[in-house]
Amino acid sequence: MENLINPKKTALVVIDLQKWIGNQYAPYSAEQVIDNSAALAETFRKADAFVSLVHVSSKDMKDIPQPKLDTVPPSLNMPSNWDEFVPKLNVSETDHIITKKQWGAFYGTDLDLQLRRRGIDTIVLCGIATGLGVDTTAREAFMHGYNLIFSIDAMTGFSQAEHDHVKNFIFPRIGKIRTTSEIIKSMN
Repeated sequence: MENLINPKKTALVVIDLQKWIGNQYAPYSAEQVIDNSAALAETFRKADAFVSLVHVSSKDMKDIPQPKLDTVPPSLNMPSNWDEFVPKLNVSETDHIITKKQWGAFYGTDLDLQLRRRGIDTIVLCGIATGLGVDTTAREAFMHGYNLIFSIDAMTGFSQAEHDHVKNFIFPRIGKIRTTSEIIKSMN
């Protein structure tokens, strides 16, 4: 296995693993994604590497984009504490928390600033959903000049087609695709 990760220059960015997650995903279940992302987070923390957990949050939903659409958007029946991270992530006091109001983790946040201040040039990306938050964040990171590594089995889409499209046509043009176990092995 290639020496893929320099922990001093690589960050893990975990997208939207919060309590509002449903169970209609493919090709991986939400539980598989959470388990793999938690394993990555623990490995990065042990290596003293930067971990950023990203979530959507709003007090009144007025600060979330509400575009005019051709179809009625799905109802958002949010449970209480919907914006909290799933417990399996074991949020640590060393984790950098990003609160976003849209799909991508860069726009309107301090993510780029915090990465640059730490000399980070590579991002390992995972989370839900492949074609929304993960893809948008990946494109933003690419445009900011970061190297990208996609933990492909630590992310999932709302459908197999969505996940496969991004995995097959977008990610190979902007980064490297690896499994969670390959990334963890390259850190040890």
